[in-house]
Amino acid sequence: MQLKEALRFSLRALWSNKLRTALTALGLLIGNASVILVVTISLTSREFILEQISGVGSNLITAYFEAGNRDASTVAGDYVKFADVEAVRTQLGNRLRAATGVMEAYDKIVLNGQLRDARVIGSDDQYPRVRNLVQLAGRGLDISDVTLRQRVALLTQSLAQQLYGSQSAAVGQTLKLFGLPFTVVGTFREKTDTFGLSELTRETILVPITVLRLFVPVERIDPMYVQAQRLEDVEPLTREVRTILESRHRPGAKYYVGNLQAILDAARNIATVLTLVLVLVAAIALVISGIGIMNIMLVTVTERTREIGLRMSLGARRKDVLTQFLLEAVLISLAGGLIGALIGVAIPLSLPLFVDSIRIEISPVSVAVAFATSFLVGLVFGLLPANRAAKLNPTEALRYE
Repeated sequence: MQLKEALRFSLRALWSNKLRTALTALGLLIGNASVILVVTISLTSREFILEQISGVGSNLITAYFEAGNRDASTVAGDYVKFADVEAVRTQLGNRLRAATGVMEAYDKIVLNGQLRDARVIGSDDQYPRVRNLVQLAGRGLDISDVTLRQRVALLTQSLAQQLYGSQSAAVGQTLKLFGLPFTVVGTFREKTDTFGLSELTRETILVPITVLRLFVPVERIDPMYVQAQRLEDVEPLTREVRTILESRHRPGAKYYVGNLQAILDAARNIATVLTLVLVLVAAIALVISGIGIMNIMLVTVTERTREIGLRMSLGARRKDVLTQFLLEAVLISLAGGLIGALIGVAIPLSLPLFVDSIRIEISPVSVAVAFATSFLVGLVFGLLPANRAAKLNPTEALRYE
């Protein structure tokens, strides 16, 4: 019997039991959709986590002096200075995208009718680039603000909203800090919110570091940020920054110099483990579906024993019977797998219609793997029933009631 004829017989047999065929294929449908959705969600979550971490500052190295319990006056010379930032820029040269330092102080401002402490940080023109700041209104710090010690300030989004009602309204306003007037030249926000775990809070004022230095008793850069040009340079540059700092200060001074690579690696590992666990769960669903196909096909063989005997008596070979029942199992599996794949792809693609900010990429590999798995499930779990049908004795099969 030709494959075309076997396929026609198989389709006719499946169509004659539409409900049973649909229910049998349902398991593969759910399993395939699960595989695609699981892989898609895992990949999307992984990329989202990595994007959020990188959003704090890509290829970023952080350095600061670890004072411990010692009095500030005894370790003032050990603090990272702006001269150290300049030394890093000079010695590491074009391997850096940027290097900057942050100095911190506090002052009183009137906010919502109350006198409140506001964090004032000082930095330079490279700071917005290193920290991936988003300019909302006005302009950022430029090199002339730093070199000429201009009394200019930038406000965080929240602070500008509370003080002046909007971002654009804040630009050009005069804000009194340390007893002197500062002109607000812009407003900004973090690209990825660090929720106050960095030097930036919801109510932070950014001024030139050369100006803030005049109002703090001790020069202390905390932290220093160094941004590498390339990802592969992050680790070696981390070691070199540590060496530069230690060489410029007294022996025994302890500095923290680290990067986000460990966090990125941990996020990748967690995402990988999560993906494997979810794929394993989806694979179990597919195996259960395969067992369901095998059980239904065994029942089908029993129900069609007389038909098998009749076909064999008319000249059908055991190979022909095996091919037909194997085709039926594979067709059920592929039908469920195809519909499941369509559902697994359609759900992520339809999400942007309801939530504009969500963009989910479909992994073509997951679709191909899910569809190939459907074929294998039908082939493997259909083999036992098909083999049993092929081994029936034609004479006994014809007498079967």
